[in-house]
This record gives sequence, structure tokens and C-alpha cells, in this order.
Amino acid sequence: MKQLKYILLLMLMGCQTVFSQNIFEPSKEGNTENRPVREYTLTIKEEMVNKAGKDVKGMTVNGGIPGPILEFTEGEYAVIYVKNEMEEETSVHWHGIIIPNFFDGVPYLTTPPIRPGETFKYEFPITQAGTYWYHSHTMLQEQSGVFGSIVINPKEKTLDYDTDLVLMLSDWTNEKPMNVLRNLKRGNEWYGMKKGTSTPLNQVIGRGAFGAQLDFWRQRMEGADIADIYYPAFLVNGQQNPEYPNFKAGEKVRLRIINGSASTQFWMTFGGEMPTLVAADGLDVTPIQKNKTFIAIAETYDFIVTIPENGKIEFRAMAQDGSGTATAFIGNGKVIPAEVVPRPDKIKMMQQMAKMDMKMGAHALKFQPKKDERYEMKEEYGMQMDGMSMDHSKMDHSKMEMKDEKMDMNMSKDSTGKKKMDHSKMDMDEKEMVDMDGMQMFSEYNYDYLKSPEKTTYSKDVPVKEILLNLTGNMNRYIWSMNGVPLSETDQIKINHKEVTRITLNNLTMMHHPMHLHGHFFRVINENGEYSPLKHTVNVPPMGEVIIEFYGNEYGDWFFHCHILYHMVSGMARVISYDTPRDDRLNGYPISGLITEADKYYTWAMVDAASHMTEFNFTTSNIRNQFNVMAEYGWNKNLEAEVTYERYLHDYLRVFGGVNIENEMEDSLDELSTTAIAGIRFLTPYLFNLDVRMDSKLRPQISLSREILILPRTAIFGSYEYQADFGWVNDLSNGDNFASEVVWNAGIEYFLSRNFSLMASYDNRFGAGGGLSARF
Repeated sequence: MKQLKYILLLMLMGCQTVFSQNIFEPSKEGNTENRPVREYTLTIKEEMVNKAGKDVKGMTVNGGIPGPILEFTEGEYAVIYVKNEMEEETSVHWHGIIIPNFFDGVPYLTTPPIRPGETFKYEFPITQAGTYWYHSHTMLQEQSGVFGSIVINPKEKTLDYDTDLVLMLSDWTNEKPMNVLRNLKRGNEWYGMKKGTSTPLNQVIGRGAFGAQLDFWRQRMEGADIADIYYPAFLVNGQQNPEYPNFKAGEKVRLRIINGSASTQFWMTFGGEMPTLVAADGLDVTPIQKNKTFIAIAETYDFIVTIPENGKIEFRAMAQDGSGTATAFIGNGKVIPAEVVPRPDKIKMMQQMAKMDMKMGAHALKFQPKKDERYEMKEEYGMQMDGMSMDHSKMDHSKMEMKDEKMDMNMSKDSTGKKKMDHSKMDMDEKEMVDMDGMQMFSEYNYDYLKSPEKTTYSKDVPVKEILLNLTGNMNRYIWSMNGVPLSETDQIKINHKEVTRITLNNLTMMHHPMHLHGHFFRVINENGEYSPLKHTVNVPPMGEVIIEFYGNEYGDWFFHCHILYHMVSGMARVISYDTPRDDRLNGYPISGLITEADKYYTWAMVDAASHMTEFNFTTSNIRNQFNVMAEYGWNKNLEAEVTYERYLHDYLRVFGGVNIENEMEDSLDELSTTAIAGIRFLTPYLFNLDVRMDSKLRPQISLSREILILPRTAIFGSYEYQADFGWVNDLSNGDNFASEVVWNAGIEYFLSRNFSLMASYDNRFGAGGGLSARF
């Protein structure tokens, strides 16, 4: 009955061609059509594993990382039992599968979490074919190993190949993923140092890029960023260099490539003859010969390769930032090497961005989360070039959908009189003109090579709802959001099932963001117009824009998020809602269980033990709230301690209050003075930490501090503090009506590891000395 209503609705709307939810049958629960049933059991447990030369605790599925390949045939009915043998909750999401909402696998949103010792039964019809995958959607478990692949064979084979091979890419850390995220939250630069992708000042100056560096600092950014985390290994099917010799010369092999990484995107290249790309995100595309291909996190690409007569093909996947490579070898004999993609030049990127007068630093955390400022944000931040800014909002979609039509570049003026450039309407010659001075920097990150074999447009009579989502982030505190609002502070995006939903994803950060919409395929608007491809995950490049659209014909609430795992759990996610009643089976599992994942407290501490002083710092922080404990003790018996609570009003500004305890006289701990303090802390342009306060003795104080990485593992730091006393509370000596105190220090730090550094400093209270810094 639901199918009949669905078809009638399409007929009434006059829908011309296929669209995202009509390419498969609507999902149903229960094997009502007596489909052949295929069952699997997946057991998730914690075990010691070794993926990068070190035994660490990971999470396995049926004893392996990745988990087993689940193979189905289109038209079957899947029954999958997931057993949780861990001491914490888990879940499984079936990525890219059109599925009943209740079994989508996002705990507390669509599906109950699987508690320790429990088994959950997932069941759904297989209404599609292609390459997909599954993974945990509970916190950071995917990074620990809870993922695997899904292969769905079509009812009738349409492509010419002999056999297939799944190649699942992943990244591996020997650290606990929660410690990785905690390190990111504290703003530690260690990962960049460890993998050699940092841009210390000596290299910047040596390349003549100091002006570009100043521009980044002015905008409160350290430098161009590509990837956040150091990984000791990148893997193919759980191995760094697997061999697949059991293929005969001349065989055509369908490589089903899945990027199951938590935080790494790859450039893929192949040895031998040019491979043929035949599918993306599970769906067939117009075949195209393509070698160098970018694969974002959570995407899948299928290539057909021919095994050579006397050699084995090298498949090479280089991490996007050039920090490592995974390879696989297919066939026998001499290696036929794949192209080596050059490592990206971050300093050159900085210079190019500076030339483009790019305004960066859109807020990840706003003053007023409920206030709609998305269009103002889009207008203020982004690319500026010779007084011109980019505007995709005026795209004429009716023209864009006309195949092979040459579109003129549209020039207009905004309310400020600035000229605005609409790149969506440029022909190729015009694009090349604009690609001067670094505009081509992100030109490889597009989907123009993907073309659907069939038209994917909707009827022009169907209403269109436009939604703008600016992708925003703050690397200093590692908060990620949309429109400056993280998941914990936002509301749901309401979807009308009678409308086409068109979402403009406008990236205002330096990072790539692979955006995934659960339960849907959407059109990715590209130069192929009516034949724009259907995908479930789309990469949005830095300072770039991608437009997607889908026709809503689903039920329930669906998750939409960045698939960089650490970005998702730090706030870059939304809930897409059809505003339908919540499933009764979710009673007792409030959605707050999901929302709070993006607003957890993270705690860290540091101790400096030196020959002239000891300092201790402790911080625990979530998105808006932070508690700090600081204590300094000089060997001249000079003590100061401070406890404060801070409230972040937005990314760079917070108010605080607390108490300060210090001894009045040097070389004496007999008299300690306790005062209440209150003030503001502000991260200024050029990355100075400013502290302005008043204490209960009405003594104003101002301080500035800064740290700069000058060599690959060496940083300098310094601070200056000035306090005035006008005698409003204290009785000043000798009848003076003014007194002041200045405290300053400067030092140097050499990073030995993530947790330890050598340091030396001079403090005007304690003198000179050196020692060890330890971070916890």
C-alpha cells in the first residue's frame, strides 16, 4: 500500500526522471515478501591487536580488524545479530544502505544502543546493489576497529569483469582514541611535529612566506592545515602491504575500494593499464578511465583493472597530507609501480591563500546560537580576490541542468557594492582565467568526472526548499559545527516529504569535510547537469562549496554529519527530521544520549619541574564551560595559586571568575592573601592570549602571553603581566596613591614526545632555570 501511494504521489507531481529515494524500493520491516533470508552474526569485543608494531587494546568484529565481509544479493532479506561482548555500549550503522529508520544504527536517535552482554537483531530488505560498509556509531569505536565491508551483488550482472576484490582503507593509532581527541582539544601541536607536517617559523621565513604567516596569525590561525592526527600506520584490509597473488593474467578484477578511515583521506593511484571507474558510493556511474583519484572518508569507488601478463599491479593510497602510504599488490611477478603523488606543500598553500585575500576564522561557537546568521556568515567569510568575493547562492539551477549549454559568467553587486563572481555559471575558459594566483589550489577536489548513466533530475513542479549550511570550525579548541552552532546547541532540520531539499554546503574552514546523510542518496550538482551523480557522502573542500539535493520520502529522524570521526563527536552534525512520531521502541533512549556525545568534558594537566620553579596547570572543559587550576612555586618561596571557572561566549571570548592565593612577601609563606577575581580572557588577532581582570581589592590587571613554533620541535614562549593598585582598598606605604607590579617571563621548549618536553626560562621573580615539562 505504501508503494502504491508512493507511485501515485510521483505521478501527481509529474516527476520526470529518477531521484534519490526512487532508485530503490522503499524500506520495509519484516520479510513480508518472502525474500530469501541471509543471516550473519557479528561479535564485537575488546582484544589485544598489533597493527603498527605494538600490542595495544583494540575492538574486533568476529576477531578481526576489519570485520568480515557481509555479502548479499539484491532482493534478499538481511538478518544480522550483533553481540556486544565489551564492557561498554556499542552500535552498528549500515553505511549507504537504504534501510528502515529503526535499524539505521545511530544510538539514541534511531536505534537503541547495544548494551554490554546484549545481542541486537538488525533486519532489513536488500533493495540495492553495490559496495558499502558498516561501522560503529558509538563515540570513537570506529577508530578502534569496529568496521567492515558489505558487498551486494545485483540480480543481473551488467558489468564485464571476472571476479572482485574488496580493498578497505583505514588508519590506525596505537593511542586510545579518547586520548587522541583530548590532545586535539588542548591544542597540542605534537601530531604535526611527529609526522613532519608542521610549518615552523624558520621554514616559513626561509621560503619567503612570513607575510602569509602574519596573515594567518592575524586571523587567529597557526597555518594551513590538512589532517589533524599522527598515524603510525595506514592499512589495506588491516595490513600495511597485503599481497593478492591468486589472480590470473588477463583477468578483469573489480576492485571495491572503501575508505573506512576515522580521519584520513587518500589519493589513490594504480600501476599498469589505466583502470576504469565504474561505480561511486555503490551506484553505477558512466565508466571512465581514471588513475589518480581522491577518496574521502566513507566514500566507496569501484574500479575494473586487468591483471597484466608478467607483473603485479601496485595499488597505492597516500594519506592526503603525505604523512604515510598504504599499498596492495594484485597479481604475480614484477611490481608495476603506481604513480607517486607529490606531498602537499603547506607553506605554498599559505602563500596562495594570502594572495586570494581569503578571510578565514568563521566562528565555530557563536554569541547567540539560536540567531540565524548563516547568510551574514557566508557573506563575511570566504574568498576575496581584488575586491571580489565568491557567491554561489545565485546559481540558476534551471540553466545548470541543461546538458551541454554554455553558461555565461554572471556579475552582480551586493549591498556593499562589492562585485560578486558566480563560478557555477563559468565555462571552462573562464574558470582557467580565475584559476590564477592559487585559485587552482583545490581544483582537483570536485566530482565533475562522475556522471550518472540516467537522468537524476526532479520535476520542475516540485517545490524546492533551500538550506544553507556553513561548515565552521575552531582548531584552537577543536570545536566543529555548522553555521557556527555545534550539535549540542542546535535544533533539527525539518524536511517536508513533498519538497526537494537543496542544501548548499559552504566550507569556511581549512579542512576537507566528507558529509554523510543517513538513509538517503542525494544528487551532487556538477557540470553533468541532468546526469549529476547520486551519492551518500560528499567531500566539501576547504573554502569550497558543494550543492546537494534530494527528494524526501522517508520517515523518522536521520543523522547528517562530517565523517571525520573527531569532527563529528566535536559538534559537526545535525539531525534531519521528517517530523514524524518517534518509534515507541526508543522509549527509554532519549535523543540527549546522542547530543551529549558532542559536549563531553575533556581533562588535561601539565607540570613544569625546573631548577628555579615548579608550575602546575589543570583544565577540564566542554564546549561552553571550563574549570582551571593553576599553581606556581618558586624556590625563593614565592607562591601563587588560582582557581577559576570560565564561560565561553564565543570562540575567542570568555568571562571568568574565581579566587587567587599568593604570599605577600618573597621568601615567606607565613602570610597568604586570598582575593576574588573576575574578568575576561580573549584570543586576540596574532594569537596573543589576553587576560583583563579586577580583584576584590580593586586592583586591575592585564596580561599577554604567546607561544611560537620556531623550529620543527622547538617553540619559544613568553608572558607579560601588569597590575596596578590605586589604594582604593589597600593602604599604600608612605602615603603613595599608586603602586604597580610587573611579572614577566620568557623561555624555550623542545618537544621530546607528546607528553614530555625540555624547557628553559627566565622569570623576573624566580630567575633563570631549566627542567622538564610533563603533559597528562
